[in-house]
Amino acid sequence: MEKDKLKDKFTEERILNAASGMLMLFVSLLGILLGVVVVVAGGFYMGASRPAAGVVLTISIILCVALETAGIIMLCGLKVIHPNEALVLTLFGNYYGTLYSPGFYWVNPFCTAINPTAGHKEAAPKEAGSKEVAVNINLGQTSGSKIVSLKTMTLDNKRQKVNDELGNPVEIGTIVIWMVKNATKAVLNVENYKEFLSIQCDAITRNAARNYPYDANDGADEKTLRGSSQEIADIMQEELQKKVQEAGIEILDVRITHLAYAPEIASAMLQRQQATAIIDARQKIVEGAVSMVEMALQQLSENQIVELDEERKAAMVSNLLVVLCGNKDAQPIVNSGSIY
Repeated sequence: MEKDKLKDKFTEERILNAASGMLMLFVSLLGILLGVVVVVAGGFYMGASRPAAGVVLTISIILCVALETAGIIMLCGLKVIHPNEALVLTLFGNYYGTLYSPGFYWVNPFCTAINPTAGHKEAAPKEAGSKEVAVNINLGQTSGSKIVSLKTMTLDNKRQKVNDELGNPVEIGTIVIWMVKNATKAVLNVENYKEFLSIQCDAITRNAARNYPYDANDGADEKTLRGSSQEIADIMQEELQKKVQEAGIEILDVRITHLAYAPEIASAMLQRQQATAIIDARQKIVEGAVSMVEMALQQLSENQIVELDEERKAAMVSNLLVVLCGNKDAQPIVNSGSIY
């Protein structure tokens, strides 16, 4: 309980109403200028050989040092915030506040901006099929700035090999469109919010692939990675949002960018798909041929074009099915004599 209370104390966001940076810049420069004026005046006073000139000069030097030091320290409190940026500040180890509004501000010069992703170098991505597959690399450019970006960013989860619900190895890759919604949580609640998002995205992608088959079995009515990619992407987005809520991150969209069988079984699965397609095509051809034969016999009977006994009807049906269902064009033999 004490740990949770302490955590809530630091993650409760405090929006700063900072002073105008232009005003404090003017005050700082004025202080530095006054320090120079004081020491120069003390020098003139000493040069005039007036009483207690040494004491006056000493006091003027002390005032000059104090004014110069104060002016320089005050200059350290100037902060510039660009649009879609935030600055999380701490004071002597305690959370001080967060700046969101763009502008030129002055804050306590002893405050320190924190951003665990600043200066963080990310490993170069590796292609799938190598001994080590790197995922979740493209998280934005590395910067040494302590500013927390609130812009919309893309996480590119490189293709990775996982097993689907049926145990078939598949390759799947996703992209995540995301943004920092709460800069205070992103900085204070997790060690590195970019790495945190990357790892959670990797786990969600693997979990989704394991919960659904790549393709449905014959006649099965179920969600599949290939046939229900949009629905599964929506489920992944909802689950990922729950995982990164604590880090102050909002997931805008999740999309499956790559989905295929692993190379070791891709050939066999392709043959299976081809066989299924051929069977489906043959079934359609047979259904159409039977319908055409039935229509031909019905019209011959209704129009009384020719009277056929059962044997002749069977021969006609056989010949028509051969012509309609054959892979190659039939070569008919014309009978110029009587069929009886």
